[in-house]
Amino acid sequence: MGKTMCYKILSAHLMEGNLKAGETITVKIDQTLTQDATGTMAYLQFEAMGLDKVKNELAVSYVDHNTVQVGFENFDDHEYLRTVANEKGVVFSRAGNGICHQVHLERFALPGKTLIGSDSHTPTAGGVGSFSFGAGGLDIALAMAGVGYTMVAPKVINIVLKGKLRPFVSAKDVILKVLSRYGVNGNVNKVFEYTGEGVKTLSVPERATITNMGAECGVTTSLFPSDEITYSFLKGQGREENWVDLKADEDAVYDDRFEIDLSSLDPLASCPHSPGNIKSVDSLKGMKINQVLIGSCTNSSYYDLRKVAKILEGKRIPENVSLGIAPGSRAVFEMIASDGTLETLIKAGARILESACGFCIGNHQSPGTDSVSLRTNNRNFEGRSGTKSAKVFLVSPETAAWSAVKGEFSNPMECDSDIESVKYTDSFIIDDSMFIYPHENGEGIKRGPNIGEPPSNTSLSDSVKGSVWIKVGDKITTDHIMPAGQYLKYRSNIPRYSQVVFNPVDPDFATRAAKLRDEGEGGFIIAGSSYGQGSSREHAAICPMYLGVKAVVAVSIERIHQANLCNFGILPLLFKNPEDYEVINEGDKLELSDVYSSLEKGEFTLKDLTNGKEIPLSLCATDTQKKTLIFGGRLNEIKGN
Repeated sequence: MGKTMCYKILSAHLMEGNLKAGETITVKIDQTLTQDATGTMAYLQFEAMGLDKVKNELAVSYVDHNTVQVGFENFDDHEYLRTVANEKGVVFSRAGNGICHQVHLERFALPGKTLIGSDSHTPTAGGVGSFSFGAGGLDIALAMAGVGYTMVAPKVINIVLKGKLRPFVSAKDVILKVLSRYGVNGNVNKVFEYTGEGVKTLSVPERATITNMGAECGVTTSLFPSDEITYSFLKGQGREENWVDLKADEDAVYDDRFEIDLSSLDPLASCPHSPGNIKSVDSLKGMKINQVLIGSCTNSSYYDLRKVAKILEGKRIPENVSLGIAPGSRAVFEMIASDGTLETLIKAGARILESACGFCIGNHQSPGTDSVSLRTNNRNFEGRSGTKSAKVFLVSPETAAWSAVKGEFSNPMECDSDIESVKYTDSFIIDDSMFIYPHENGEGIKRGPNIGEPPSNTSLSDSVKGSVWIKVGDKITTDHIMPAGQYLKYRSNIPRYSQVVFNPVDPDFATRAAKLRDEGEGGFIIAGSSYGQGSSREHAAICPMYLGVKAVVAVSIERIHQANLCNFGILPLLFKNPEDYEVINEGDKLELSDVYSSLEKGEFTLKDLTNGKEIPLSLCATDTQKKTLIFGGRLNEIKGN
């Protein structure tokens, strides 16, 4: 029986366990990446381990999230990251160098390597055949310490691509088609693997767009084969000596199969307020729009922006539309500046934004009240843009550009521009001047007043008592738990950041929780399905832990958030009978007894002392995570506390 590409890479990196779907395994991690919103805590945690230098092959620290420096906090964080990187042997990518996933794809990602990043869109590197995935910052710190990553061996879904995309239909439409099939939940511990003759028609940037947004389905990662297309891309980046030929065996066996005929795809859109809410662009035609934003780690490559410029060439954006464009990296910025593309964009009325995450994370360019915003990024959760009443649609660069010209939702296939004249190129400008490599004449580690310490939890008790501090519904994202935008600058200051836990859902939650914690009462969170989807931000576990949350009881919990809960000593529990979700109410007094033996068995009985009900639960944790939970979190475990 042949191997999938996924299992070839995992086999080559296997440290412990039986490489069979559903089994717990530990794999060696080659590369790590962090970004400044999550990286500050990751390096504080690495420091807490007491190690002098990183031990993995490559560690890169990117600054791309908190680049709007209002107040001293962001700059101080960046100074900490710059100096700790030098002290610990980490490559530092300065603000302005670009978005971590785009830059890593260009300069570091390699086929056959494992890459773990403190950002959920790390699977972007799957576009060159890297087994790359997101995790919480503590898991990244451990990987930098040389510790293998423990995971569940995934099921592998074969997505077969046939045919070739028509002009004005793009890779973004491919992944939106995948989302229409698999949705945003129910895909935990799965991997998408792309095969078929259609793969050869897609460039690496197009493949990376598809692997990037696989994260919205909740899969661990997505993979494209490493072939002659990959070789040409790496050669254009001056890195062809690191290319390897890597693909699935012809007789590889998959757990599921989905076929897409690229030649029959039409432009698609993700509608508010979920990436999985897919409709055809034709069904939305004529809807007036107010804002268009092109960029993000999903669609900000040179190829994307060249096609956008061809659509905008000789045209002018209407007065009622605001158009912003953000190149994905400094290299992309230099390329569009050198070939006339930038001039075309500016003449059309576009605002040129910094090469950073920016609007995708709600850090700027918030839309107006009740307005319609078309964006090429990957998430449109309610309020993520910074404006709760806005309607955010996710579309391809082609749809975004043509709709900006028309002032309303429009099908780019009706555009009269000669987009076929825009040819993909593997000739790139290589500019590594914004990387700082570790050197001898360091200044020591700088810590501003916003730089705190990683908070610690107490060890797990054999009896956990408390009350339901909040009850939430389905698809609660980490944005709901820990809002970003204006609060991003407090990521290194847990006491301050904890003041906005669940702020978008219940603005009084943090105050109420802190009061109950100080009175000695533990907290339970009751949730529906797909709890913790979205961003990898471990603060969605750290801050609730800091406030005194002891357990999350949900219908289902997404992969990265489940790991983060275990890492910080919060019990991740699932309803054995999903209908029992309806039995528990906010404010109910709850008790978990015989916790240690229940942990070992993986089965709990939750007593609702308010209504007298007993509710069966299952533990959502591996054997390794069970030990972590007993210690009250991974840092306690490492220190032996």
